[in-house]
Amino acid sequence: MFRIPCIVLILVLLFGGEACQPASDQVTAPKRPNILFIMSDDHGYQAISAYSRKLIQTPNIDRIAEGGMLFTNACVTNSLCAPSRAVILTGKHSHLNGKIDNNFPFDTTNMTFPQLLHDAGYQTAMFGKLHFGNNPKGFDQFKILPGQGHYYNPDFITKNEGNITVEGYTTDIITDMTLNWLDQERDTTKPFMLMFLHKAPHREWLPPERHYKEFTKRTFPEPPTLFDDYSGRGTAAREAEMNILENMNWAGDSKIYPDLMDELGIPQTMNWDKAAFEGEVGRQNAEQRAAWDAVYGPINEDFKKRYPTMSREDLMHWRYQRYMQDYLGSIAAVDDGVGRVLDYLDAHGLTDNTIVVYTSDQGFFLGEHGWFDKRFIYNESFKTPLLVRWPGVIQPGTVNTQMVQNLDFAPTFLNAAGVRIPADMQGVSLLPLFRGDTANFRDAVYYHYYEYPAIHMVKRHYGIVTEDYKLIHFYYDIDEWELYDRKKDSLELHNVFADPAYAGVVRNMMAKLKDIREKYHDSDSLDQYYIRKYDELKK
Repeated sequence: MFRIPCIVLILVLLFGGEACQPASDQVTAPKRPNILFIMSDDHGYQAISAYSRKLIQTPNIDRIAEGGMLFTNACVTNSLCAPSRAVILTGKHSHLNGKIDNNFPFDTTNMTFPQLLHDAGYQTAMFGKLHFGNNPKGFDQFKILPGQGHYYNPDFITKNEGNITVEGYTTDIITDMTLNWLDQERDTTKPFMLMFLHKAPHREWLPPERHYKEFTKRTFPEPPTLFDDYSGRGTAAREAEMNILENMNWAGDSKIYPDLMDELGIPQTMNWDKAAFEGEVGRQNAEQRAAWDAVYGPINEDFKKRYPTMSREDLMHWRYQRYMQDYLGSIAAVDDGVGRVLDYLDAHGLTDNTIVVYTSDQGFFLGEHGWFDKRFIYNESFKTPLLVRWPGVIQPGTVNTQMVQNLDFAPTFLNAAGVRIPADMQGVSLLPLFRGDTANFRDAVYYHYYEYPAIHMVKRHYGIVTEDYKLIHFYYDIDEWELYDRKKDSLELHNVFADPAYAGVVRNMMAKLKDIREKYHDSDSLDQYYIRKYDELKK
C-alpha cells in the first residue's frame, strides 16, 4: 500500500495538529456519554427540512436540531465518499491518512477514534456502509455492506456470521440491525459508541415501495441555476461531466427500462448504464419487482409517448424530476429509520446521556448548476449537514455558523469521552461550540480534491474557505484561480479573482492559504507525490 513521505510524518509528530486539547477542556463527569453517530451517503443539506423546506420534510432528522444544534457552515475536507470516511475515522486530512480518493487503499496502520474509544472502555458497533475495508478495527460488532452495497436484498460482511444476504430494503435492514444491537447486545454497564451508517441516498437512488408510490407523483421546484452556462467561472466548471441531462445514466439513474432505451434508440451514457439498472432493480424478488413495475412501468410508457417530441429543455426538466423523486424518496426512508432509533432512545431512558450526531459523508448537487454528484469545493458539494443533540450540554434549538469540518468529529468524540486526543489529529473538538463558546475558534478551513482524471472529470483543486470568501486553485492540467464572495454571491456564479475591487481580498486569502497549507503539512511537492502514485495506480 502507498505510504506518505516520511518527512510529512516527522512534521506532524514535531508540530502536532490543532486538535491537541488542553487538559482543562476534558470532560470529567463520571458518567461518560453514549455516542450515536448517524451518517447517510451523499445527503445534501438542501434535502433536510431543518435547513430548507423547499424539497422535503424530514421531521425525525429535524428532531435532532430541535433538541440540539444546527450547523450552517459544516463542511468536508475532500468531497468524496471513501476519503471523507477516512478523515472522519482518523481526524487527519487525506494527504496524511493516505486515502486521497476512492481508489487508493486505506492505510490500516492509521489509528481511528473507534479504536481509542474501545480501548478506553466503550462498547462499539457499526452497521451499514463503511465503503472501504472489510474488517473495521475497534468494533465489538459490525455488519457492513461490501463496497457501495445494494438497495434491495443486500449482502453484508459481518464480524461473527461471515457473509450474509438479508431480504428486504437496505435502509430498513440497517435500522433493524442497529435497534437489535441496542436491545439485545448492548452491555448496559458500559457507554456505547454506535455508528448507524446508511447507503441512501447514494446513486442509483432506489426508494422503498412505501415512498416511491408517493414521491413519483410529486413535482419539485427547480433550482435557479439548473441551466447554468458556467460563463462566470472557469475551465473546471465547464469541463466537469456531471450534468443531469448529459451525464446521468438513463437506465441506472432515470429508471428507463433497458429494452425501452433500445426501442427509442437512446444510447447508454456510461458503459455500465444498463448494468446499473439490472444490478439494482434486478436484485428484487418477484413480489418486489411486481410492485416496482406497477409504478415505474407507467412512467416508462408515458416517457415512450412523449420522448419523440421532447426538446433538450423538456428532457432536462423531466430528468430533474425523475432524479428528485427517487433521491428524495430514498431520504424519506432514512428519516423513518432515524425516527425509530430516536424513539428507542426515548423509550429506554438513553436520550439524556447520548450524543446524537446526524451528518453525511459530504454534500450533493441537487440540480444546482445543472449537476448531480459532488467533488467540487462549491457549496452544495462542500457543505454537509450537521445536527448534534446532547441534552444538558447543547441548548435546544441553537444554530452555529462557525467553519466546522468532518475533520473535527474524531477529536470531539474523544474529548467528550475524556480520552486523550492524539497529537497527530488535525481537527478541533467542538465541545466549546456545543456549550456556546465561539471565542478563538478557527476562522478558515482547508479543502483538497484529488481524483482526476476519473469519472465526472472534476479537476484537482485545493482551497481555503472562510465565512465570507472562498479561494480555489485548480491545478494539474490547468493553473486557474477562483474567488467567490460567499455573502454577496451565494450561488457562486461570479469568479471575482481578477476583479480589481477584490485585490485586497485576494492578497489576504492567498496569504491565509499559504499559512493553512503549511499548518496542515500540505505542499506542492506532496501534490506531485500523489500525482505520481495516482498514475502508477491507474497503470
